Amino acid sequence: MTRIVAGSVGGRVLQVPRAGTRPTSERVREALFSRLEHLDVIAGARVLDLYAGSGALGLEAVSRGAAAVTLVEVARQAADVCRRNVVTLGVGDRVAVAAERAERFVERPPLAPWDLVLIDPPYDLPEADLGTVLRGLVGTLGHGAVVVVERSGRAPEPDWPDGLSRFDARSYGETAVWFAEPDEADAVRDEEREHG
Repeated sequence: MTRIVAGSVGGRVLQVPRAGTRPTSERVREALFSRLEHLDVIAGARVLDLYAGSGALGLEAVSRGAAAVTLVEVARQAADVCRRNVVTLGVGDRVAVAAERAERFVERPPLAPWDLVLIDPPYDLPEADLGTVLRGLVGTLGHGAVVVVERSGRAPEPDWPDGLSRFDARSYGETAVWFAEPDEADAVRDEEREHG
């Protein structure tokens, strides 16, 4: 059973797709979001949840005070589950679901910079595809933004593109989590473009 850990809809149960996804365990989500709250990047944030699966990570963020969340999931059944979870939790005013490939979604500039990006791809996602997504995020992140990549503990560290730098890494059992931030020049350029 997958539940929201804490916040305004804490304890509520989420539907999960019958196959094809690997929901982040409650223990890992609790540790991850404790770290993100310590970094002060959730409250009021614009959040992008790529490879959303059931939407658990993005919905956890909205429960903890994110202003707007976009769940991106290519699998039709999983995207439908995301939509049902959004309706069940009553957070449709703050959560959008995009049923498309993460690699394609990040090709388009966002309406406003992202403050937090959560990337939890299938463990068998090729490293080259993850690299494409990370490169697509460069220039779309606001000042002080955080990018989180969750992978198998046996996976190599992501190949960070120019414009993104890892500042922390954590291991939770079989799960590895990396935290990165935009290089200041890229974040500042984005802010200048927004306020032009």
